[in-house]
Amino acid sequence: MACSSCATKDGQPKGCKNNGTCGTDGCNKLTVFDWLSNMSLPNGAKPFNFVEVRFKNGRKVYFENTENLTLSIGDVVATQANSGHDVGMVSLAGELVRVQMKRKKIPTTGDEVLKIYRKATQKDIDVWQAARDREESMKVRAREIAIRLDLKMKISDIEFQGDASKATFYYTAEERVDFRQLIKDFAKEFSIRIEMRQIGFRQEAARLGGIGSCGRELCCSTWLTDFRSVNTSAARYQQLSLNPQKLAGQCGKLKCCLNYELDGYLEALNSFPKTDVKIHTAKGTAVCQKIDIFKGFLWYAYEGEWMNWFTIKAEDANEMIGMNLKKEVVEAIEDYAIDDKKEITFEYENVVGQDSLTRFDQPKRSGNRRRNNRRNSSQNQQKNQNRSETRARGGKQKSEDNSKPDQKKTQQRRESSNNSTTNKSNNRSGKKAKCKRGSCSYGC
Repeated sequence: MACSSCATKDGQPKGCKNNGTCGTDGCNKLTVFDWLSNMSLPNGAKPFNFVEVRFKNGRKVYFENTENLTLSIGDVVATQANSGHDVGMVSLAGELVRVQMKRKKIPTTGDEVLKIYRKATQKDIDVWQAARDREESMKVRAREIAIRLDLKMKISDIEFQGDASKATFYYTAEERVDFRQLIKDFAKEFSIRIEMRQIGFRQEAARLGGIGSCGRELCCSTWLTDFRSVNTSAARYQQLSLNPQKLAGQCGKLKCCLNYELDGYLEALNSFPKTDVKIHTAKGTAVCQKIDIFKGFLWYAYEGEWMNWFTIKAEDANEMIGMNLKKEVVEAIEDYAIDDKKEITFEYENVVGQDSLTRFDQPKRSGNRRRNNRRNSSQNQQKNQNRSETRARGGKQKSEDNSKPDQKKTQQRRESSNNSTTNKSNNRSGKKAKCKRGSCSYGC
């Protein structure tokens, strides 16, 4: 809930920082929207002269506006109290107050009707705020005194009267507590009139507030005003496990939300046979094991064969039970059983544009990939070794090629000298000389 003064501006929450005293009463506990505020009254009708005044932690009281003050939601007023006066805030005015008082059966006449004295002055507001600032420190000290007196009680909250003349101590206890000595110690310690008021655990949770297991604010502190009793049968009808840790709320009692859908479950269970009714067949007696209200199925098993369950529709189960009542023979429940073991696969689409949840996970490496990596590494090593050998051979060949011209020159010189001697001898003999190689640099 939020009011106009608590709205966001430029994307940042502004916040009224009034701690429940804002003018529109939109961010308070148990607030009510006045949907009749814009409607005009018929001609000649007088406005309803009662207003709803809210005090600390959602406590609301109805007062009569005898002075005909012009009051609207959010006005701080001084109201009648048993002794002195109290200070509260107007939370509702107009014709809707008449509807609320009629629903809660609050009388509009008699001595029990309280009155509004005036609009609160600045002095009244200062005294009221100073008294509220003392509540937290007093609560801590009051708990210490209760522990010292060894009383089995818990002081949950303290509420000052508007004129700071009286303080009401709210406490919870499982047994009756004798707090006569406690009141004396409180009056001596705080120098104020003391009133002790016992509340239930649900009322304590409503006054303190909190966040439930659903992630929302507690229903009892936001809109729920009447606390109906909740039994474990409500959980049984809804096929819930009787686990106290899950079924209990912050007050330690069963959650109020167990009653919200109970009527719908009871209406659906009217078409189901009772689970304690057995089906007698020619094969044996079948006993109900569990039911599924949403699908409309029941599971039966024969006595002695508890592991074999048969799925039966609610209509077929009613039919077999009717045959038993008419003393007709039912052959076997297998004739009515259905096969519900079909696996249904759902194909989900990425309709909101979300990425995969495993996009940051490292992929798992398989053994085949490791073997391939080892094989590739050995092949790469062999290739590198061949390349190094090839380079070494190439360098040696180049060095050999560089040394060949010198060898050729020395060989040519030797051959030329041999050829010259051979030509001389041939010329002497008159025969033509031939080179051993068949072709030389001299053209022979």
